[in-house]
Amino acid sequence: MMLPVPKSGILEGVSGQDAARSIPGITELSITARLHDAIAAWPEGSSYLGFLFARGRTPEKVEQALREAHGKLWFTITPRLTVEHPATRRMTNQGN
Repeated sequence: MMLPVPKSGILEGVSGQDAARSIPGITELSITARLHDAIAAWPEGSSYLGFLFARGRTPEKVEQALREAHGKLWFTITPRLTVEHPATRRMTNQGN
């Protein structure tokens, strides 16, 4: 399962990894997004927070394990501050 970015911002933390890995059927959890990097949710973004892998006797068991493990993960994402260049600000405010 590709772990989607729930909202755009700065990735400050990931919790619940041990709990996610403890779900029966989960074989691997890989967080590939780097802490303190800007991330963007789809459709603006083009990457994922990481990946969950599972095995099971049926596709339904695998899906259930992936959904349960994903539910254990918490991503702390803070808003990204907009930085405006002073020259751009002067140009947009001319004539006011």
